[in-house]
Amino acid sequence: MGVGLARGQFVSDIFQEVDEEVRREQLKKLWDRYGIYAVAAAFVVVAAIAAWRGYEWWQVKKAAEAGAAFEAAITLSDGGKHPEAEAAFAKIVVEGTPGYRHLARVREAAELAHHDRKAAIAAYEKIAEDGAVGSVLQELAALRAAALQIDAASFDQARRLLEPLTGPDHTFRHTARELLALAAWRAGDTSAAKRWFDMITTDAQTPAATRSRVEMLMALSAIESKS
Repeated sequence: MGVGLARGQFVSDIFQEVDEEVRREQLKKLWDRYGIYAVAAAFVVVAAIAAWRGYEWWQVKKAAEAGAAFEAAITLSDGGKHPEAEAAFAKIVVEGTPGYRHLARVREAAELAHHDRKAAIAAYEKIAEDGAVGSVLQELAALRAAALQIDAASFDQARRLLEPLTGPDHTFRHTARELLALAAWRAGDTSAAKRWFDMITTDAQTPAATRSRVEMLMALSAIESKS
């Protein structure tokens, strides 16, 4: 009985060794056939990871450089050095990362407004029409272009830019309505002014500061209509 078990174990060990040998042989054949591809694939994976990490580092570096340049341009503007600030923002538009390029376009237009209102309006309107900058900057650019149009007594042009921004789903709707009320009042269009006055004062979400300014404008309008 014991001898039989021993023989069985012996045979089992032999077959286990044979199986292992077969597996080794199969693995060797597989390696001989596909090993170079496995090495190449591993190299590609490692290279791709390294390239991605390098790209991420480069992106962070460029963003930091663009951020520093943007802050420097703002400092120039705050210091009254508008031509230098305009040039600095223009450089970021060309060389900066996408986010800073879009911001720099808006700031460059603001610097233009100090010496060339017409060019500034054109720059703002170009930004407002560019979907790549994002809806917030588009609306902001439209507001600023409209404000310059109001200063130039161009009510119709200001209205063209502002009216699309007055809907409840727009970020700057309260400012757009206030500017429209102001533009209509300055243009002597009492009907349009009243329309925007009413919209502003009946909207529960109108900011307190906006409501206060508009109520003051309404009071001035009432005084003028009586005189």
